[in-house]
Amino acid sequence: MGDLVIRTDRDGAATLTLNRPDKLNALNVALFQELDAAVRRLAGETETVGLVIVRGAGRCFCAGHDLADIAAGEKLPEPFYQSKVIERLANLPQPVISAVHGHCYTGGLELALAGDLIFAAEGARFADTHAKWALTPVWGMSQRLPRRVGTYRARELMFTCRTVMGPEALSLGLADLCVPDAEFDARLEELCGQILANSWFSHRANKRLLVETDGMTQSEGLAHEIFRGAGRGPDMEARIAGFQNKTVKQA
Repeated sequence: MGDLVIRTDRDGAATLTLNRPDKLNALNVALFQELDAAVRRLAGETETVGLVIVRGAGRCFCAGHDLADIAAGEKLPEPFYQSKVIERLANLPQPVISAVHGHCYTGGLELALAGDLIFAAEGARFADTHAKWALTPVWGMSQRLPRRVGTYRARELMFTCRTVMGPEALSLGLADLCVPDAEFDARLEELCGQILANSWFSHRANKRLLVETDGMTQSEGLAHEIFRGAGRGPDMEARIAGFQNKTVKQA
């Protein structure tokens, strides 16, 4: 891996840090190529990695698509390359947390929306500014934003291009958790610990069910859950036995 996306591993969690702090982690093709390589590798590491965190180095998560890159004429490895990378991130078997502090604008917001959870600092600033630049989304904004906040709230945010701070993002459902800036790292670590303590098998199976049934009717989804679910995990008996032993000792 190069210098634009830094991977660090700890206790079953892999953190991918966007590392262009001098450019507010603006997204260029080279960064996407490193992110793509990291995501592809993680997809095959389900036994050793149970959780993926995406965050930004320096002052913010991501200021968005690098406008200088657009103006210079991007040379993509394949058509719609960035949207495919974001889709691969969203479809990782492991849960994905987008940990957002500072700016999270437009392309950066589209990247954050690929996460299963958006964990925000109170000082986080979210906005979709496509309309400011006479652009339309191709990285998922029109699909993922309304699924989070509702279609009419998404229209308001897209039409006004206004900035939403962390607490309002939480109230809108754009963020799932919002914490004081000073507690961001500690509370993120606590959240990761809570998730990793549960069955990684269940996390992967539950995520797959949610993805596969999105858009189904309730009856179709229920049938899918019954007949296409992954069933019991290999650690079920050990987990139940551990709980029973703990209960007996406490009694």
